[in-house]
This record gives sequence, structure tokens and C-alpha cells, in this order.
Amino acid sequence: MKFVTISRHEVGLLFRGKSFVGVRLEGWHVVGWRQELLVFDRTTPLVLPVDLSILLEDERFRAEVHLVEVKDHERCLAYRDGLFDNLLSPGRYVYWKSGIEYDFRMVDTRKDEVGAVIEPELLTKLVVFRQVHRYDVAAYETGLLLIDGELKQKLSAGRHYFWKTAEDLKVLLADLRVQTIEVSGQEILTKDRVGIRLNFQLQYRITNVERALLEVSDMPRQLYLLVQLALRSYVGTRTLDELLAGKDSVYNSIRDELAKAAESLGVAVLSGGLKDIILPGEIREIMNRVLVAEKQAQANTILRRDEAAATRSLLNSAKLMEDNAMLLRLKEMEYVEKIAEKINSLSVSGGGQVIDQLRELFIADKK
Repeated sequence: MKFVTISRHEVGLLFRGKSFVGVRLEGWHVVGWRQELLVFDRTTPLVLPVDLSILLEDERFRAEVHLVEVKDHERCLAYRDGLFDNLLSPGRYVYWKSGIEYDFRMVDTRKDEVGAVIEPELLTKLVVFRQVHRYDVAAYETGLLLIDGELKQKLSAGRHYFWKTAEDLKVLLADLRVQTIEVSGQEILTKDRVGIRLNFQLQYRITNVERALLEVSDMPRQLYLLVQLALRSYVGTRTLDELLAGKDSVYNSIRDELAKAAESLGVAVLSGGLKDIILPGEIREIMNRVLVAEKQAQANTILRRDEAAATRSLLNSAKLMEDNAMLLRLKEMEYVEKIAEKINSLSVSGGGQVIDQLRELFIADKK
């Protein structure tokens, strides 16, 4: 037998062996043989020595505690003297009644997004963070929340928190910015059986998020295949010369077909174009020869045109000199002057007859 003193801020639980006897409050208490009195501080969390159900059978115990029952689909925010104290997961909890003021706020995890019911500063606390999923949606994205494979809601840009439960939760993100798809090195036969390679570029934007993410598997890959098929269909009905002549019009020719097909994927086609047409080596060699021949023919045409113009000029000059002896004489003297400029020395044979002829020629010119 022994005496135990319980102060005002304490509570005692008396046991005989493993059996609960009752609650002992402030004062002196006698503890008999084979009995044990456990003393608890009312201001500290209660750690139970036995199953809570056993203690709750005692009416006096129930009067001394706050009983909090959290269901499977709930969480409980526990506040102590107006300050956040704990986040309670499903189960039953007891707090001693004392001078401390407790407040318990229940949250339904089936319909309440965490950020809507918990202050932002509480989300940084470890006890809360461990019980939530966090998903970030960028300013250029839209998210889809799936619970057990079923679409529940769209998520706008920002940070979102959801409770960790037995449900399978997943968030799919869609990039709403303008995106580009490159279709490179596509080997296609033209109508005249020439094998060429094409590089094509397409710009698009997701417009139907649910369709692009939920109804289509690997949307970018599906769009890539649509562009491939549209190009093959178009090129197969054109000759090489038609393709080279209408290179800039390829996108305009397949735009409507692509736009309709892309709509079924949840995207809108914005623009596109054929970047390159790569020809086989032997075709390039032939075309180079054709180009050289064409340029040579153009050069010959220009040369002949210049020669014809020069001939016409000479003919006109000849007609003028034919009608005007003085003009003919001036022209002769012009050529004699040009010849004389190029003569350094002059050797004359034939006696004085040649000299007399030249003298007469220059005297006549002076007159």
C-alpha cells in the first residue's frame, strides 16, 4: 500500500493488473496491493496504456477528455489555444480537458482540395506535407485531375494540393503554347517515279485538352503520322517538276486536310511549310547539266543580240558615208590616225613613188 498525490493539472488512471479500475483526480490517493496508479499531465498528449475502447466505458473518463473521431474519408485540423497543433488522420483521439482551449475542424477528403481549407502557411509543416500530394501547373499549362481513372476536374495554373488517400490520384498536364513538329527525311516517290526526300515543319496548339490527353494515345506521335500521310498523298499525285515549281504551295494544298484531321486529336494547325526537297545524286547531276545548258543558251542569245545590234549600227554608218563623201573621208582619217598612234617606225620600199603618194594624201587632208 502507498499514497500518491495528484495535483490540479494532473489526472490518474488506476489499474489492477491489466484491468482498468477508474479515474483519480486532484488529491491524496491510496494505491493498494497489485494496483498501479498512472499519473498524466493534462497539458501533454495522452499516450494510452490500454485500448481506448476500454477507457471510454468509464463515464468519469469520458467526462475528463475531448473525444475526436476521424472517419476514413476525413482529416481533422487540431488547434490549441488558437494555434495549429496537429493534423489527425482517420482514427479516434482523446485530449485531456484542462485550461487549454482546443478546436477541431473536420475536412472531407472526398470533395475538399487541401488549399481551399488549409492556410497556405500550414502546407509547409511536415505533419501536413506528409499527408498531401502537391502538383504544380505552369502558367502555360492546363491540368486534368484523375481519381481512380475518372476525370474529376480541370486544374488552372498554380500550385495544387490533394489529400493522400486509398484512391489512385493522377494529374495530366497539357502544354498550351505554340509547338512545332518536324517531319524530316521523308522518302517519297513522285508521280513520275522519282524518289525524293522532304523536310516539313508544322506549328500547332492544343485546343481541346480532354481530347488530346484522354482520347488520344501519344498525341504528338499521332499528329506526326497524319502529316506523313498527307505529304505522301500530295507528292504521289505530282511530278517532280510540279513539286519544284510549287514548293511554296505544298502547305496550302494540304492545310485543310491536316486541320480536319488534327481537330480529331484536339489540336489546331496554325502554320507550316516545306523546308527542303532533297533530290537523288543522279537527278541533281542531270538538273545541273540542264541548268548549265539553259544559262549557255541565254548567254548565246544575248551575244547574238549584241552582234545584231552592232551590225545594224555599222549598216547605218555605211549608208550615211555612202551619201556623204566628206563623212567617209573623215572616217578614213580617223582610222589612219589610230593606225599612226600604234606605229613606232616606218620602213618604205618602192622608191619615191610611195613617199609622193603619202605627201599628196596628207596635203589633201589639210586642204
